[in-house]
Amino acid sequence: MSEAKLGRNRTIKFSVPEYLRKHCTDGQRYLIIWIITGVCCGVAAVAFHKAIEFVFYLVHQLGYWIGDGDQKWFYILIGLAPMVGGILTGLILEYLEPNAAGSGIPRTKSQYYRKFGLMRLREAVYRFIVGVLSVGFGMSLGREGPTVHICSAIASKIGRWFGLARKRIQAMVPLGMGAGISAAFNTPMAAVFFVFEELLGNFSSKSFFGIFIAVVIATTVQRLLVGEHPAFAIDIGLITTDWWMLISVPLGLLSALFGRLFVRGVLSTRGFFREKVSLPNWVKPGIGGLGVGVIGVSVAWFSEGKLGVFGVGYDDLSDALNGRITVILVVALLLVGKVLATLLAYGSGGSGGLFAPTLFIGGMLGALLGLLAQPIFQFDNDVVGAMAMLGMGAFFAAVIRCPMTSIVIIWEMTGQYALILPLMIGNMIAWFVAVRFQPVPLYDSLLLQDKINLKKLPHYKGDQDWRNLPTSTIMTFDPVFIEGHHSIQDNLKRIDLHFRKHHAYPILDQRSRLIGMITHQELDAPIKVDERVSILEMIQDQNLILLKPELSIREAAKILVDNDLVHAPIVSSTDHRKLVGILTLNDITRQQNSMEDSIGR
Repeated sequence: MSEAKLGRNRTIKFSVPEYLRKHCTDGQRYLIIWIITGVCCGVAAVAFHKAIEFVFYLVHQLGYWIGDGDQKWFYILIGLAPMVGGILTGLILEYLEPNAAGSGIPRTKSQYYRKFGLMRLREAVYRFIVGVLSVGFGMSLGREGPTVHICSAIASKIGRWFGLARKRIQAMVPLGMGAGISAAFNTPMAAVFFVFEELLGNFSSKSFFGIFIAVVIATTVQRLLVGEHPAFAIDIGLITTDWWMLISVPLGLLSALFGRLFVRGVLSTRGFFREKVSLPNWVKPGIGGLGVGVIGVSVAWFSEGKLGVFGVGYDDLSDALNGRITVILVVALLLVGKVLATLLAYGSGGSGGLFAPTLFIGGMLGALLGLLAQPIFQFDNDVVGAMAMLGMGAFFAAVIRCPMTSIVIIWEMTGQYALILPLMIGNMIAWFVAVRFQPVPLYDSLLLQDKINLKKLPHYKGDQDWRNLPTSTIMTFDPVFIEGHHSIQDNLKRIDLHFRKHHAYPILDQRSRLIGMITHQELDAPIKVDERVSILEMIQDQNLILLKPELSIREAAKILVDNDLVHAPIVSSTDHRKLVGILTLNDITRQQNSMEDSIGR
């Protein structure tokens, strides 16, 4: 065959990544990748936002059409919509993509630290679908957390498509997270702060320039497609420095208290649906949706038709920020209703974020305090709206635990720079007190509940901070255990066959209740002396030292040293015979070494 014929038959494949690698410097290539990431994430965020709004509008228009002017029928239909959305969401999560559950931010953090940021594009597609179904049908959740997951998965895919190394792919995730937040809220500065505070943990990352480019491009795309306006259109006149701004101090304290209760409520409700509700997993979001519907309709019925409990609720929140909701009962109903509905929506396994509910709850908390203080300070309704903005920031700082983000995001979302001083005071107080109440932030607590241990997340820096963390952050979940009702030989065979040998093991009875601890050396000893000795006989006089999950690492280390122990079981705070993990001196030493390495010692 001639060379000419071979040339005609030869197929030349064009590869963009290969072309860029050959014809561009590394700086030029990465700049192109960052720009593409910003554009794709901006388009995806706007599409997600608009899809939710469209479905939410269709559901309510369908309610109006079927109700045909009858308000009762309208309320019945929109009350059932979250249940329908919850069931559809549950089916997709159960049978198609379980990784699309929750808010998306814990999943993003987990993949960033544990999998070098490798996320499938499939996750983004199904997160988009279930987010639209869940929030669009009225579940009391937000769009911002899912947007972070969607955009992070897109950024990860772009990194793989361009053939980047694993560490470079990992560095793409902060770009996607920042681009998602900026496009979701139209808050580019807050997006940059959020990436460093929530994901990276410090401001020294080499990814800063890439994050900056992606955020700017994504925000530009968002503004071209949606408009230049901030997230909330505020029309309350000129706010000047005045004595009423001192209310930001008690508001910060109140936000910290309510934030602590809200975080505990989220974790407890989630744990309850997982452990106590014996129904198929796909049914549980439907149960939560039914609860959201009942609460939302009840609030609407008694609050002049306010529907803020359903979906993101930004219409009612905007009214509160503009001082247009002036009835204390209405604000209180929206506040309590949103809290309960969010706990049910998220705890039951729905798909949606906690950003929007946090902002809504904080806004109503601030508005409520403002209305209660209005007779004392004699200020007008515009100041009540300003108090709602301060509450939004303080509650965000207490729950999400990103203090700089909490200040900048409220300023960018409302455009009210005049409130920056009381906003800083209230947010810092809320953040400081909330950290004392619970050292582990919300998203990290959700990871712990999923048995993803914080010792694998280099989020806490410094040689003092980590010692005040609870033992649950470094303990081993689901440790290998000994069955006390079986023989020593059977237990040793089971360990050799299915598990790895450890220094010590907790002992459980037939009801999976903790009854003691035993070392591997102690198990081997009777085999060599008297095989008839039982495990229960060996521990009958044992003085068992128990630790609680909330006990600080410092206190746990002291207990182990004082009792000359190298290990101890961690038991439930409410049931001292329910094993939740095990802590060893090696765990504490390993954590200390990792912290010293992280600060360069």
